[in-house]
Amino acid sequence: MGNIVELTQIRKSYGEGTPVVTEVLHGINLAISEGEFAALTGPSGSGKSTLLNIIGLLEQASSGQLHINGQDASGMIEAKLTALRGRTIGFIFQFHHLLPGFSALENVMMPSIIDSGWPTTQAQDDAMRLLTQVGLKDAAHKRPSQLSGGMQQRVAIARALALSPRLILADEPTGNLDTHSANDIFELLENINREQQSACLIVTHDPALAARCQRRIQIVDGQLI
Repeated sequence: MGNIVELTQIRKSYGEGTPVVTEVLHGINLAISEGEFAALTGPSGSGKSTLLNIIGLLEQASSGQLHINGQDASGMIEAKLTALRGRTIGFIFQFHHLLPGFSALENVMMPSIIDSGWPTTQAQDDAMRLLTQVGLKDAAHKRPSQLSGGMQQRVAIARALALSPRLILADEPTGNLDTHSANDIFELLENINREQQSACLIVTHDPALAARCQRRIQIVDGQLI
């Protein structure tokens, strides 16, 4: 089984070109294999979110090499980065960022609409299948304000799966939920990983959840330990 993510000597600095340059990632080497279920842990300010954003192609590293799904993303032009990100990576955040004026079904359809340029019958069928998979078939036509926090996060997970990503990046996906809902969301991610073989990298502060992952990656002061 190959690697879906490969980082070689990744460094990230802020304030380059100014008198105050702060390096937050110090030569990160990391590989995540296809179908892996891993936790990324570390104290606040350790560089977790920066590392996740670089892997997710939301930020560019200052130096080093990054391969995603076998493609060299280092120095790739923005249009190609956008295409690679949209087709390969599904994002789940602590705050779900659902569009309040749209139904759960429409929110899940959104990546497909952006990808193809218009809503298709196939996109609607796929979105309904995903909502069924996350246990929200009966809430398809409700807006986010009509759903609980745990239900909104399930919609966000369904949306992240819309284009069948090879890699799912989750930034504190249970951080805003009660213990019961957090456990449900974590079990859902475990099932998706097992059934669809999408690699999952989950940032979490919860040691109990991290311990349930196949692998725990720890970062402290911008370095993996």
